[in-house]
Amino acid sequence: MAQKTVEIKVGRAPEMGVDGRPSMSPIAPFDIAEPDIGTEHMLINIGPQHPATHGVLRLVCELDGETVMKVMPDIGYLHSSFEKLGEYRTWNQIVTLTDRMDYLAPLIYNCAYVMSVEKLMGIEVTERCKVVRVILMEMDRIFGHLLWLGTTAIDVGAFTPFLYSFQERERIYKLHETLTGARITTSATRVGGMMADLPEGWTDQLKDFLDTFPKTLAEVHHLLTGNLIHIGRTQGIGAISAADAINYGFTGPNLRAAGVSHDVRKDRPYYDYETYDFEVPIGEHGDCYDRYLCRMEEMTQSVSILRQALARLPGGPINVADPNISLPSKTDAMSDMESMIHHFKLITEGIPAPEGDCYMGIEASKGELGMYVVAEEGSTKPVRWRVRPPSFVNLSVIPKLAEGHLVSDLIMINASLDIVLGEIDR
Repeated sequence: MAQKTVEIKVGRAPEMGVDGRPSMSPIAPFDIAEPDIGTEHMLINIGPQHPATHGVLRLVCELDGETVMKVMPDIGYLHSSFEKLGEYRTWNQIVTLTDRMDYLAPLIYNCAYVMSVEKLMGIEVTERCKVVRVILMEMDRIFGHLLWLGTTAIDVGAFTPFLYSFQERERIYKLHETLTGARITTSATRVGGMMADLPEGWTDQLKDFLDTFPKTLAEVHHLLTGNLIHIGRTQGIGAISAADAINYGFTGPNLRAAGVSHDVRKDRPYYDYETYDFEVPIGEHGDCYDRYLCRMEEMTQSVSILRQALARLPGGPINVADPNISLPSKTDAMSDMESMIHHFKLITEGIPAPEGDCYMGIEASKGELGMYVVAEEGSTKPVRWRVRPPSFVNLSVIPKLAEGHLVSDLIMINASLDIVLGEIDR
């Protein structure tokens, strides 16, 4: 009896560019005809306690065998209520809530929030403060991408990249701790400035990281980018067109991987980002592999921005010279009566705001992060604080991306979106 063969279209490895980097061209997805055997659909739960949901996310899946017919994301297992808590705290007290939203890149959220309040109050921070915040945000962009890289590698079955990426994350943890005294809950910013200036030797530690990190990133490229198992699990999986990505509200690397050139740092620049020399990586096919390559390249671009920021870091004060906004030094507060009064009023009452509302959007590691605040005349607390978190919007696209794929593909799709549950259930 003749043996029947099944032809499988195996794609090619990624093309290498002139600079040695892989191209954005994915292989064709596997094309295997599946017989109709009349299976019944069933519901299974992935999460909320599951290592591949990257947090307390529950995915209710309708399956036809191993094929995903429908996915219903179910959130609400954290009950953080950050936005409501903000209505009972002064402007500066809310900073402690922001770093708990994305605890994987907390300094970005610290900066985004105070930037919205400063825009509402018409406060112009010092040039040194601007550059320091750019440094902190780009450092935490790498910080967040590294966690995504390590956990996604685990999801695909690769352990060594996880070790490499978390080793580099530990170095940024130490930079966090040296600057703020905490590793995760940084709470580094204040309205009008920072909790403190950069400590002595901190920039040297960062420079050392920038000098050695690209070598580790290149090693991970070597391990994953051309790896046939990684390619087979990501190329052609969870693909979305540019038009659909826009319609569904994708932002950040997920949007750019679909071929849409949109980066808030370029399109609506803040803190002089238009003067920094960096490129925005753009994908072609909007699949898991392109999302991987976009984030890998973004880390390289952030290294370049950090080097430019360190080179232009000016001297001068870190906080605005306004006693109604910035706390006096401890020496002044303990030796000058007027300074003590300012200190007492800022701590007990807070900073009064003009009547109005304000929205500030920045490019966070996971997409566009928007902070919207509403204030009454003279109020030291917001009447309303509303956050536009990128993960919340990006997560809503899972049903479209996963339909028709296998359960194992759903794990990769979820990983490729790079979500954090702290900002989703807020």
